[in-house]
Amino acid sequence: MLEEGASRPQASAPPWLGVYPKGLDWNMAIEERAVFALLDEAALRFPDHCAIDFLGKRSSYRGLADLVARAVCGFRKLGVQKGVQVGLFLPNCPYYVIAYFAILKAGGTVVNLNPLYAERELLHQIEDSETEILVTLDLDRLQRKIVGLAGRRRLRRIIVCSMVAALPFPKDLGFRLFKWRERARIAPDGLYMPFDALIANDGGCETAAVDPGVDLAALQYTGGTTGTPKGVRLTHANLYANALQISRWFTGAEQGQERILAVLPLFHAFGMTAIMNLALALGGALIMLPRFDPRELLRTIERARATLLLGVPTIFRALAEFPAIGRYDLSSLKVCVSGGDSLPLDLQERFEALTRCGLKEGYGLTECSPVVACNPFEGAGKPGSVGLPLPRTTVEIVSLADGRSAVPAGERGEICVVGPQVMAGYWKQPAATAEVLLDGRLHTGDVGYLDKSGYVFLVDRLKDVIITGGFNVYPRNVEEAILLHPAVADAAVVGIPDSYWGQVVKAYVVPRHGASVDGKAILAFLKDKLSAMEIPKEIVFAGSLPKSAIGKTLKRRLPAGAPGPESD
Repeated sequence: MLEEGASRPQASAPPWLGVYPKGLDWNMAIEERAVFALLDEAALRFPDHCAIDFLGKRSSYRGLADLVARAVCGFRKLGVQKGVQVGLFLPNCPYYVIAYFAILKAGGTVVNLNPLYAERELLHQIEDSETEILVTLDLDRLQRKIVGLAGRRRLRRIIVCSMVAALPFPKDLGFRLFKWRERARIAPDGLYMPFDALIANDGGCETAAVDPGVDLAALQYTGGTTGTPKGVRLTHANLYANALQISRWFTGAEQGQERILAVLPLFHAFGMTAIMNLALALGGALIMLPRFDPRELLRTIERARATLLLGVPTIFRALAEFPAIGRYDLSSLKVCVSGGDSLPLDLQERFEALTRCGLKEGYGLTECSPVVACNPFEGAGKPGSVGLPLPRTTVEIVSLADGRSAVPAGERGEICVVGPQVMAGYWKQPAATAEVLLDGRLHTGDVGYLDKSGYVFLVDRLKDVIITGGFNVYPRNVEEAILLHPAVADAAVVGIPDSYWGQVVKAYVVPRHGASVDGKAILAFLKDKLSAMEIPKEIVFAGSLPKSAIGKTLKRRLPAGAPGPESD
């Protein structure tokens, strides 16, 4: 088990110190603090600044802090304290931020639940996490999934928030008039409670005392892209540290002035930490959108003068391919950051040329709260790299043969991480915890290498590696080669069983809209870009690939796909 906040002793100075962002100390002190300290400090320093902008409806930090205080009292009356898990079954909306911090200040633990989950998946996570209270919206599509949970032994209260009340005028009126069928009619009873009833008090309750290094702030379930999700135990200290690390990484940030777009779902670790908690750490405005739509996002950047956009390659590709992108004023953007999946170099270059804004690639996983490394926000970074380790974060590459000994620069091995953002372990799974927390390191299951300067390069998932005729083939390398073809919009590569080779390479290819391409053309294109062992033996064309909530390809849902865990 890793010691919270500990750094692994270095035999010599880390190689990245020589190229670290100017003015940033890799060895900076990171205090163990409660996550809600981010809100308290922002409200104290910037009470009248915008905290949340939801589709144009703005709330100040003073107003947000007041609503959180009242929700704390409401949760306390419902018995929320240490050891009580509260589920958030919400898309991006102000209620998410209010409930998140209120639960933590009451002493409870947040369980993030994906609104896109089917009822079966939702039930599993509620039961596994021992969730007692659920917070959701009065939308019919959400309530239909909850109906089957009513009366379950574990779930004793469902807080229902009004979508109309969250909307600005005239969107609220339009919702009442034209989208009334989307609203669920729910009568308060012993199970259901309106959000307004939760906050019907003076907000005079005391904040719970927490031990940041021990007490859980969130049970964050892994993406479940390749199997049953596991609950990741993230302490207050984990999440506070990662928010502080990212805020310092944003070297050009202006306290109280940044406007950060929240288009990625906040129920995902990337959105929760690198967007919501980062915004509060900077005292900035959280510009919230309930879903991703290219036109709406571009309009919002222009309207709100957004300064930071964090997304996944799917989002940046959709923006780069949006025909009217040149009509929008995107000059307010200081930097964009891509994570969650590999960022093709051609996409990065195209997006930067269109927007005149740097697009930086980073790396993380749920078990690290989630951010581990990122290319510097100022300067070029290194193409193809996922960047440098964040402050107080050590990345080591260990041998694929023995899983323990460190390998020299340039040699591929398993990526291991030490840092204050590394999880406390998996929820109720000691064997799985022991398997990944070894020798004071978190074993990520990712294959990569460090160059001589300390930049991290991600090769592939350890369990996604295709072994064909005794040779290792990395799907990511094949995918990147396929994506160089001008007629290809998306690609996924898996290994399929073969009686002679053991496994062979199979590729799923999504053509660009209006483009015409066939398997022979793809194979001819790849001939000088891949070795014979890497060339796909089978190519299947598809209209789209199955994706997770943040846009990661779900390879386990591909026919004959080889299952294996993926970073979140």
